[in-house]
Amino acid sequence: QRAVTRLRELVMIRLIGAQSMFNDHDRSVLRALADRVRQVADSPEMAERRALWRGHNALAPQRPMILVFPEGSWGELLPGSQLVCQDDKARGWEWNLRSRLYGYDHFRSDNVVEADWTVQRAIRSTGWGLSPRHHAATAERGAWAFDPVVKSPDDLERMHFPEISVDDAATEAEETLARETFGDLLDVRTVGVAHLSYHLMNEWTGLRGLDQVYMDMVMEPDFLHQAMRFLTDGHKHVLAQYIQLGLLSANNDNTYQATGGNGYIDSLTPGAEGVVRTGEMWASAESQELDPVSPEMHAEFAMAYESELLEPFALTGYGCCDGLHHKLRDVCAMPGMRRISMSPFCKVDLAAPQVEDRFIFSWKPQPSHLVGRFDEDLIRNYLKHTIEVCRGGVLEIILKDTHTCEHRPERFDRWTEICRELVDEAADGWR
Repeated sequence: QRAVTRLRELVMIRLIGAQSMFNDHDRSVLRALADRVRQVADSPEMAERRALWRGHNALAPQRPMILVFPEGSWGELLPGSQLVCQDDKARGWEWNLRSRLYGYDHFRSDNVVEADWTVQRAIRSTGWGLSPRHHAATAERGAWAFDPVVKSPDDLERMHFPEISVDDAATEAEETLARETFGDLLDVRTVGVAHLSYHLMNEWTGLRGLDQVYMDMVMEPDFLHQAMRFLTDGHKHVLAQYIQLGLLSANNDNTYQATGGNGYIDSLTPGAEGVVRTGEMWASAESQELDPVSPEMHAEFAMAYESELLEPFALTGYGCCDGLHHKLRDVCAMPGMRRISMSPFCKVDLAAPQVEDRFIFSWKPQPSHLVGRFDEDLIRNYLKHTIEVCRGGVLEIILKDTHTCEHRPERFDRWTEICRELVDEAADGWR
């Protein structure tokens, strides 16, 4: 019976693959782009960048590192009108390849281009039983408002731990299409769970509402602790399922880490048997919703639980868009801490002496400098200040959270040129 079931699965995979084959035009476009990606990835320049990142992530940097993630501005840098594939799926794949090449052609950064194509295993989750609800924004790309679904402690009874499953047929169908398209050009690899990042307050405020969570810290602290315990135990349950199902994948490579950075490092190589363990992985956590609360409350209602979730992992990161300069004592004490996010709201003069060269100073400079008047002197002085303050440390400069560049993509190019000039000037005698 098992053999018959497996035969049916294989037949279905072939049928799905046959139905999903790209037409000759789209296939030709994708393969031409993949060929150039391979050439860039195999260049000495990329080999040098990988080596620099391995040293950087091991706390042995040669200079500050630069990354650019345009995020919301991608629609202005590489709009859909520039895509030429016809099939919707092919257009998505085309954008993936073109965005890698765009960054290489335009940004003087240290982003690494790899000659790989990642097939994400089709992992399903039942969720928590309740889903966030929002009041829609009144303006395009405007802010929505919370519409809480958790009104009282009784609503916790309506929630349950997520149950995880894998759709192997869907995964194999995607693998088949990727190998038939890129097999001789890119390294097609199937990945399960490689980016592990915990966002407890994001999940809970989505259900309870941000204002109400702030009130609960004072008026209903036991209820908030009950909720954090439930979410923490639920994530432990999910991780146990990932391990049981063999879903963990190595992330000591170009895998995006924390809220910026990558995982290149030699010390986290998986064992020869190919089984990836938590003790060979990066993970991260953040509770940026608690930016305005005291260090004591942040530690009590978030870090105490996040530390439990980070404990099994070898190296960890913390923070997002919050200013952590006054909370670093607790952050630095979290398990496996290696990469700490320093947002545009962080006071770098206060943070740098606390971090020194013990952790990666993952600085996110002000993205608003790409909007309005593009003041090169302001940008240069701003970047130079942080580079000097962090001299001797492990500094990475990550331009992200750029929701718009006002349809002036050349601003990204010039910003990275300025940053590169300053980094090159600082490289001599950095340590």
